[in-house]
Amino acid sequence: AFSLFETLSRRTALLGLGAAAASLALPIGGAEAATVPAARKIALKNLHTGEGCKVVFEEAGRFDPRALDEIAHVLRDHRTGEVAPIDPKLMRLLADLRRTLEASQPFHVYSGYRSPKTNAMLANKSSGVAKKSFHMRGMAIDCYLPDVPLKTLHKAALKAKRGGVGLYTGSGFVHLDVGPPRSW
Repeated sequence: AFSLFETLSRRTALLGLGAAAASLALPIGGAEAATVPAARKIALKNLHTGEGCKVVFEEAGRFDPRALDEIAHVLRDHRTGEVAPIDPKLMRLLADLRRTLEASQPFHVYSGYRSPKTNAMLANKSSGVAKKSFHMRGMAIDCYLPDVPLKTLHKAALKAKRGGVGLYTGSGFVHLDVGPPRSW
């Protein structure tokens, strides 16, 4: 038998853990809180490998580990073959943008995860590549939606205020990341 103090401490701890778990299942702030779907799905096409996926990666606030693994495989560093976890917040952002913009096509992806080796090589070739890129942490993607004008995708991402947003009209993609909100 537990004393009243031990019982209350256990209940308090369990309630705290329950609240923490529930907060992890909730959307991450701002515009996302307005309309949260029961299930989030994503469709991706890697332009370098030709591979793609169309998966439900979150249902009722729970992530599907197999779907996240499939996403990570599709978004791997195509130069090295290295696979790394992709931040689920990035997938939430993409799924919400695709739904908001009523896109029917998958996101066409130029770059998802980048290994440190690949990122260093690209940074040496271009001043536009950050040496500490969010791509190396699975928190960024360079992409477009074929059935949505690039500037419309850019504008919607800016409005979402859920990370970094860069418009690269010359290269035909938008950079999206789930780091601090900023734009270029």
